[in-house]
Amino acid sequence: MKNNYKRILILIASLFIISFVLIEGIILLEGREADAPQVDYVIVLGARLYGDVPSPALAERLKAAEDYLIENESTKVVVTGGQGTDETIPEAQAMRKYLVENGIDENRIIVEDRATSTYENMKYSKELIEEETDEPVTVLVITNEHHIFRAKFLAKRQGMEAYGLPAKIPPSILLQSYIREYFAVVKSLIFDH
Repeated sequence: MKNNYKRILILIASLFIISFVLIEGIILLEGREADAPQVDYVIVLGARLYGDVPSPALAERLKAAEDYLIENESTKVVVTGGQGTDETIPEAQAMRKYLVENGIDENRIIVEDRATSTYENMKYSKELIEEETDEPVTVLVITNEHHIFRAKFLAKRQGMEAYGLPAKIPPSILLQSYIREYFAVVKSLIFDH
């Protein structure tokens, strides 16, 4: 009886380790891809604010978006993210403010300020894009390296043709970001439909 429990525990631990290595491998590979073709819309995913100031992770996303949008002047951008309990404004509003202050025409910016998860970021962004056009569109999702894989597959689940542009991860959150993302991917694979 004791041996059966031991075998079950070893099996569970082995399955966890195998899934962790496989998923982290995919996350790392996708985060290295910088396939930034000309697209119809950019979707920039929100991240934490300190009051109304972008966190280092969000600042990296915004820098990547700014660079892309300057080079691709006809592309519109959806900034997406709701308001956390310790944030004074929705993330999307802070993102819009940053882009406008850095030379992006406010008429190119679509604000989605309800989302509280990556799944909702994609769902609500798609709804706003569909209000603008009923044609199939391509999107470029901008988020930090560790988040590209999940963001792209959730965009694809929403029926969008999605590419990714990874932004750097601040060194202070590098390890925790990759570990947390493993569990977020597993959750999204199972629940986010």
